[in-house]
Amino acid sequence: MEHQIIIETFGNRLRVRVCGLLIKEDKLLLIKHTNLGKGGYLWSPPGGGLHFGESIKDCLQREFLEETGLQIQIKNFLFVYEFLEPPLHAIELFFEVEQIDGVLKLGKDPEMSQESQILQEIAWLDYNFLKQENPDCVHWAIRQAENIKNLLQYKGCLLCKSSFKIK
Repeated sequence: MEHQIIIETFGNRLRVRVCGLLIKEDKLLLIKHTNLGKGGYLWSPPGGGLHFGESIKDCLQREFLEETGLQIQIKNFLFVYEFLEPPLHAIELFFEVEQIDGVLKLGKDPEMSQESQILQEIAWLDYNFLKQENPDCVHWAIRQAENIKNLLQYKGCLLCKSSFKIK
């Protein structure tokens, strides 16, 4: 049932998403989303859909606050990632961000009902942990990097080359 809700909410349309890479002590802040990925969950950076008339900066700040309780500012634009696995299609803009205020806590996705929340866990993760995870359970753009330094050096457009399933 949850996968049908995900398709109805996010599928069969192009979404523009903004994502923030927040790093602290050589760890990356990621959110575990349920019912996504071949393994039934997906570690992905905080971020979400850009609303019509909303600036990229405002969207990323709003999404971070909703999902993490943190206030951030954008440091650098890094890369574009295209995810295309029908019925899902997203263009994701990745930014390096820094925390300016707030207390870390797992938030909610306002596009999903209380009983259909897909945000499951929030954690600071290092690449040793990420390399031990099932690769299908880590955002494709993140798992391509060898480490955080390598991730922050990505430029241009990354194209999805792996299969992805809604569980």
